[in-house]
Amino acid sequence: MLAIGGMRAHEGVGLDGAGVPLVIDYAARLSGSDVPRICIINTATGDDGAGYARMYNVLAGLPSRVSHLQLFPMPNTSDPADLLLDQDIIFVGGGSVANLIAVWRMHGLDAILGRAWRAGVVLMGVSAGALCWFSGGTTDSFGPVLRPFRDGLGLLPGSYCPHYDSEPGRRPLYQALVADGTLPPGVACDDGATAHYVDDSLAEIVADRPGALGYLVEPAGDGSAAEQAVTTRLLMD
Repeated sequence: MLAIGGMRAHEGVGLDGAGVPLVIDYAARLSGSDVPRICIINTATGDDGAGYARMYNVLAGLPSRVSHLQLFPMPNTSDPADLLLDQDIIFVGGGSVANLIAVWRMHGLDAILGRAWRAGVVLMGVSAGALCWFSGGTTDSFGPVLRPFRDGLGLLPGSYCPHYDSEPGRRPLYQALVADGTLPPGVACDDGATAHYVDDSLAEIVADRPGALGYLVEPAGDGSAAEQAVTTRLLMD
């Protein structure tokens, strides 16, 4: 499982020589396939067509077989389970994690993605697409003011905070929510940093640019939160 704090591929950073985001190239190597099957899910943006077009373009430089699963206005396949369980990698885009989770549960994708994860499919996502795998985290799903979200899939333990360095409100809110017990202890990732989980344990933090870090955040016992930077491995082309 790869939980990405944020991607800036449009700014020309974090890309390999073929223009593919380093973290996606990393996922391809984790899959063990020379030509991985990759399914894109953009439920968090209401299946915005432009988002799918961008991802197909991003993945054009990677030897792969790309598909997508859309749920608006109706599923584009008669059997989402058959599609998802046949993948090597499932990539979930950002947007509204609250809407994503609600729609997934209505269509049974929460159970299907759990099956895919247990079957060894590499699950990955950015922002809302990273937060969704945990029990909760910080979100702007309910409006421009960041709020706690506590209804994630819970495939991974604890909570998660994306955009830790790029959105000024994320760090103080996440620490406050962990400190007061609203959210359980968890992991926060800067844009460009990715938490790599093997089964349900954090294996390492990888980054596609120098200075991007991941952190462990837990209650300090004095009403505050303790933040510990995790040793981060820089991905290289």
